Amino acid sequence: MLRRLESSSSPSLRLPLSLLTTLLLGCGLALSAQAADACPQRGDLAPMYCDADGDLVADAPTDESQYLDPDPLVFAYTPVEDPAIYADIWEPFIEHLRDVTGKDVRFYAVQSNAAEIEAMRSGRIQVAGFSTGPTPFAVNLAGAVPFAIMGSDDGEFGYTLQVYTRKDSGIDELSDLKGKRVAHTSPTSNSGNLAPRALFPKQGITPDEDYEVVYSGSHDQSMLGVVAGDYDAAPVASEVVDRMAERGLYDPEEVKIVFESKRFPTTSYTYAYNLKPELIDKIKEAFFSFDMNGTELGEEFDGVTKFVPVTYQKDWEVIRDIQDANGVVYSQENVE
Repeated sequence: MLRRLESSSSPSLRLPLSLLTTLLLGCGLALSAQAADACPQRGDLAPMYCDADGDLVADAPTDESQYLDPDPLVFAYTPVEDPAIYADIWEPFIEHLRDVTGKDVRFYAVQSNAAEIEAMRSGRIQVAGFSTGPTPFAVNLAGAVPFAIMGSDDGEFGYTLQVYTRKDSGIDELSDLKGKRVAHTSPTSNSGNLAPRALFPKQGITPDEDYEVVYSGSHDQSMLGVVAGDYDAAPVASEVVDRMAERGLYDPEEVKIVFESKRFPTTSYTYAYNLKPELIDKIKEAFFSFDMNGTELGEEFDGVTKFVPVTYQKDWEVIRDIQDANGVVYSQENVE
């Protein structure tokens, strides 16, 4: 195009190549600015997303041609010690999701929070359960939209941060952690890292200053490390260690709790922001119509019977406050 304009026989079009380039680049910048201005606000969301309605999650695409209607539909659950076991546990729900959506639904085992977030960002998974702390990262970096959480018949949900140590450790309260080696799970974990960093200083103990922080990689590894004596103590999610005890992965008689927090929301169940609206409706229908009673899923997650509705803006406010107190920035580097 540049060559055609520059060689035109019309004197009015005989512009120097450098000037034409400058003009066209200027047009491109103007178009980019217009595209950016088309999004009135995005808050903490990555630049590829927009939040025009201010609900803190990515808006659906304005161009319907950008909606996704994948088949198979891929579901992932937060990283756990033994993904194979959880693939079996989730199978009754996966079958229900197949029936309701009419899609071939597949379970995708993830190895880390960072891998799960990247898988949704890149479109490899479309429905996912994200742990409490990583949920804001999934929302802001991957376009995840939380809509459900496991709860009881009365709609209650949540878990606590518990600090475990061996009964013979000599540790009876948080102040006894001074000079000890304490397992945190991962940088983005709420109960395994961020909540302790926000809450413990009020109890007179500061992670990294009063005790050595060692990242174990997961709540399971933290707990098993405490039992084995690899760590002096560990802050973990109550729901995770309860399930571990039920599966016989450790002996509750060997450990004790020296601190417990107020309740936090549990794993968020999310869909990718750019799914076809009709598919989103079917996904929600599948979650909210699934009865956990009598299923392996209901047996694994004690005290819950169904999925209950949540919103990221309301139900994750306490988690965002904890992360804000920790100076958390929602970036890919901080996930990893």
